[in-house]
Amino acid sequence: MGVFAEVRGFVEGDDRQMAEIRRIVDATGPDFPYRGGWVFPQPYNWSAYAFYGASIRASALEDVLGQLRTVARIPASDEDGDRVTGWFLVSHETDGPAEWQVRDGEVHVGPARRDLDYLDGYAAG
Repeated sequence: MGVFAEVRGFVEGDDRQMAEIRRIVDATGPDFPYRGGWVFPQPYNWSAYAFYGASIRASALEDVLGQLRTVARIPASDEDGDRVTGWFLVSHETDGPAEWQVRDGEVHVGPARRDLDYLDGYAAG
């Protein structure tokens, strides 16, 4: 049956950065089965968000992480210098939960904070 992971989170950017995020997601092509987890709601006020949520095979985590690494490298698009930021919780069926922090042009991967255990669907409870 395979090992699964739950991936859910968001990235934030301005309109130009969000257009580039859409381009990156679209570039994965229809062969990538988990691209449908991305949602791009209508922007409200000055920030735009893209959300991702999907139950995926653990073997595809590197593909999603690769997308996020490409997204993280999107440069600032105005004089404020704001880069794309975001946060993801990854609940792995066997390896436990992790956090992916999108900031400073990179994705910082580490163990999830213990206070997020209630969101880990695979945690023994």
